[in-house]
Amino acid sequence: MDRTVILTVVGSDRPGLTRAIADAVYAAGGNWLESHLSRLGGKYVGSVLVELPEERLDELEKAACEIDAFGIKVDIIGSAKTDERTGQSLTIEIVGQDRPGIVREVTTVLAGLEINIEDFATAIEGSAWSGAPLFKGKMKLLVPENLSTDIVCEALEGISGEIMVDFATAAN
Repeated sequence: MDRTVILTVVGSDRPGLTRAIADAVYAAGGNWLESHLSRLGGKYVGSVLVELPEERLDELEKAACEIDAFGIKVDIIGSAKTDERTGQSLTIEIVGQDRPGIVREVTTVLAGLEINIEDFATAIEGSAWSGAPLFKGKMKLLVPENLSTDIVCEALEGISGEIMVDFATAAN
């Protein structure tokens, strides 16, 4: 029987780390399904969803230990067996003046509306006009069926007059 697991990785960034992870997955007879890998704070960080035969999980764990020798920490975590999420998928982009607490404010609003964040990418960029730092975020959300996008937009824009919400990429 096949099993899906998540490999989490953190370590010093250098060429060949993704290949080392791919080698470990392949050596254990695994199939690389999905991943999020990036350079963050000067480190290599990410996660990989892998499907492999249950009886070969030990092989993956052994191969992951060998990756650790390359200066990267790898953990293997079992994935959820079922996906019971319901709702409408919505992708939004937000932009606003950067300040401490902006992620907390945005996530507080979303949690208060019972919205699940499925993917969240953020960055700080200089404003083209003033050079002041701008917070940019792109989120894939799972919104309850009975909640309109207008309510979501109003709630997020209600944080401050500086936050703009774009639903232009909402079709998923």
